[in-house]
Amino acid sequence: MPHATPALVPALFVLIWATGFVAARFVAPHAEAFTFVAIRVVGVALILAGLARVLGARWPRNRADWLHAALAGVLMQGIYVIGVFWSVQHGLPAGIAALVGSLQPLLTAMLAGPVLGERVSRRRWLGIAAGFSGALLVLAPKVGAPDSAGIPVPALAACLAAMVAMTGGTLLQKSRGGGADLLSNAAIQFVGAAFLAVPVALMLGTGRFDASPPLWWGLAWSILVNSVAGILLLLALIRRGAVAGVASLLFLVPPVSAVMAYALFGEALAPVQMGGMALAAMGVAIASRG
Repeated sequence: MPHATPALVPALFVLIWATGFVAARFVAPHAEAFTFVAIRVVGVALILAGLARVLGARWPRNRADWLHAALAGVLMQGIYVIGVFWSVQHGLPAGIAALVGSLQPLLTAMLAGPVLGERVSRRRWLGIAAGFSGALLVLAPKVGAPDSAGIPVPALAACLAAMVAMTGGTLLQKSRGGGADLLSNAAIQFVGAAFLAVPVALMLGTGRFDASPPLWWGLAWSILVNSVAGILLLLALIRRGAVAGVASLLFLVPPVSAVMAYALFGEALAPVQMGGMALAAMGVAIASRG
């Protein structure tokens, strides 16, 4: 058992990541997206800052590093999370949102050459092509369709924009934040996200927050499990040198999210969409392994 537990940590991390999209669907009837995200990022920022202080995390030594971490947070924890929650609240199925989010490693790999000067191998290009082709198979049959399984164009556009923002934040982290302490860097990221999410909620949000038990459960899960526990698990994986295990398993996030969404909300995919999701997952797996 002592040897089995470390092997389960990457899978647990991926499972937690997958539930984030389901959480967005779960809280949608109870809270307006901008309001919920603002409360979520402020809560996570406070908890992570407290943990970083208690655990003696190393903080950035200059203003530029603080600003880069905060900007990455605006992109990765602000725009991305706002886009996902808004798109799910406006009719995008949770499994589809997870699929769109899973395209981020593909876009990052595609832009790594021109942006970071990294060489993109033929194998990775094959994975990128397969991943985007699979996503097209999932999305094309239902984009704008009038039935209940249709994909609303504005919601899809918001989720795609969120994925692009996540890609930008990832590239910024790769170029400027490689040596940063993960815990303090995550705390600064959520502070940056809060500086975006709170004004957005005040200006554009309705303030709807029904304070029902399901909403409190969803908020607690989003803060304590999706964010705080997910980051602590990632920190443990980095210390064990098992980050590659996470990268190789991330392709499972969309199908796991789709299964959860089907079980909880009855969100179903057509056979061609399931095939496309499998192709997209294979593409992400190939691209992640270079």
